[in-house]
Amino acid sequence: MLVTGMLEDGAAYQVDVTGQEGQPIVGSRRVRALVEQYAGQSVLLGPLGPQRDLEVTDTAAVIALLRQHTTVVEVRS
Repeated sequence: MLVTGMLEDGAAYQVDVTGQEGQPIVGSRRVRALVEQYAGQSVLLGPLGPQRDLEVTDTAAVIALLRQHTTVVEVRS
């Protein structure tokens, strides 16, 4: 899935959320570091849930994390 957005400091990013263990994020080292930092922690998939632990291979959880910590502008499959 191709995700376009902005980080908190206003820097734009465009990443491919691959769902692969070895390379879950392609396109931005900062976004990849963010995902790796939160791996194993709980993330809400929607405003009220459900909640599950972030696995880097779980594309829905990764995108939910990006929505919580960045401004996601577009998600394309």
